[in-house]
Amino acid sequence: MIGSVQRAMRLLEAVADHGYGAPAKQLAREVGLALPTAYHLLRTLTHEGYLRREKGLFFLGEAAERLSGSATQQKRRGMVNDALAQWRDSIGAPVYYAVYREGEIEVLGVADSPGIPAAEEWADFRETGHAHALGQCLLSQLDEEARRDHLDRYPVRPITPYTLRDNRSLLRRLEYLEHAEPVVERQEYALGTACAAVPLTTGATAAAVAISLPSHQADRLLPTARRLQSEIDRLTGTLAISISI
Repeated sequence: MIGSVQRAMRLLEAVADHGYGAPAKQLAREVGLALPTAYHLLRTLTHEGYLRREKGLFFLGEAAERLSGSATQQKRRGMVNDALAQWRDSIGAPVYYAVYREGEIEVLGVADSPGIPAAEEWADFRETGHAHALGQCLLSQLDEEARRDHLDRYPVRPITPYTLRDNRSLLRRLEYLEHAEPVVERQEYALGTACAAVPLTTGATAAAVAISLPSHQADRLLPTARRLQSEIDRLTGTLAISISI
């Protein structure tokens, strides 16, 4: 073990315990360091941005706060990935998680396995939201202006024989989707694949979770999507999935 690193980390932990700051003498006493050693480490940590000093008191600096924010984000991502894996195992299908953020469709997580592989992204998900269930589910949660803005940038274009043909057809479909109901597409994005997506209502950001199945199992699609929806309702409260990750 590198002793100086251990001592510096103990000082950081001690500073973190004092929301209103603490002087060097108190910090040295709490971590059991000689005052000159504590001063040297505190100056180094301040120089590197992990601490800041105000009126003789030490506080956590921007670098430490960035680490804390990153750790929180990683924890949230881990919670999401764990939930996706749990849903995959429970329903026996690949599970996808996506949000609509800053005008773009972002797929943030996929849980599959060798026995239940995910659909291949052969056409950019961001540009083909009109064709896959995730995209249609996300677009259905936007207001009319946001939808039209998206379609101005990514107009509907057929990518399989089953894809909707134009913007008007997509907008008409979105208008008739019922709130909180699964969105289903069969071979619109990829031949041989059927997908269903359900909205994820935690937070203000448009979000959705989806599944995919081989098209010859399409009769399983809606029942499996409804089972996924019940799993989501059961777990989101306890896992507190953050949509803003």
